[in-house]
Amino acid sequence: MADVPTDAPEHCPGTTSEQAGKSSACQGCPNQTICASGAAKAPDPAIEEIKLKMATVKHKILVLSGKGGVGKSTFSAHLAHALASDDSKEVGLLDIDICGPSVPKIMGLEGEQEYIYSGWPGGLEDNLAVMSIGFLLGSPDDAVIWRGPKKNGMIKQFLRDVDWGELDYLIVDTPPGTSDEHLSAVQYLSGAGIDGAVIITTPQEVSLQDVRKEIRFCQKVQLPVIGVVENMSAFVCPKCKNTSQIFPPTTGGAQRMCEELGLTLLGKVPLDPRIGRSCDEGKSFLNEVPDSPAAAAYQTIVQSKPVL
Repeated sequence: MADVPTDAPEHCPGTTSEQAGKSSACQGCPNQTICASGAAKAPDPAIEEIKLKMATVKHKILVLSGKGGVGKSTFSAHLAHALASDDSKEVGLLDIDICGPSVPKIMGLEGEQEYIYSGWPGGLEDNLAVMSIGFLLGSPDDAVIWRGPKKNGMIKQFLRDVDWGELDYLIVDTPPGTSDEHLSAVQYLSGAGIDGAVIITTPQEVSLQDVRKEIRFCQKVQLPVIGVVENMSAFVCPKCKNTSQIFPPTTGGAQRMCEELGLTLLGKVPLDPRIGRSCDEGKSFLNEVPDSPAAAAYQTIVQSKPVL
């Protein structure tokens, strides 16, 4: 994969390309002189360090979506819970949403400031490990006001310095968009190998429009797409079991998008208010309401692909 600077133009050839700094797309880029000189081609030594650290992690999966509010963190947390329900599996959940870390709250770990960082006390809880910048904040209300380089440095530390140990799965929860955090995760894990990305969307076109951009991002950085999950697909009443379309799929939803783009639709997770309540309480929805349609959808998704 050709490394792409975070402030690069849309059609950046990448710093390791022979066209670096010479392509017409490079005109006006602030990095053009550096790239043309070849100075940008030197690989970050952290890539090799992370490759060695991640040698004990069998599967690395990114959870992505170009759109905010579609339930990436909720899905990431419950995917981790679902995988960890097999006691023979060791699972890690890494939250790289630097400015909006919600994983500690969802996982019931809010206030745990000493968890699994190398050299710190604490460690794995059963067979599910979690890391987030939320553990480093004095208060859940503290704002992280960082530019790209500092975010990138934090992600590098999470991957290189956290004592993950031997894992069957590392689930990486990302913020919305196609920017610093996503580029950093793909770049730093490029040597270790990423199984691919699970793309999260909701049924309506306003979400799908941004999700298509995320899929394009995956194509540009050569990140395989494991499949797409349509979250909040429909509302299934817990009492009468009737189904209502809260977010109508006016353009065919995730199913049509997957058909058009040749992607796998892993499943559709119904909208269930008990999921939100479980997240607020830091509990696993899959354990709280195991016989619900949404819990069944999660299990179907986990069983749908060999890597999951």
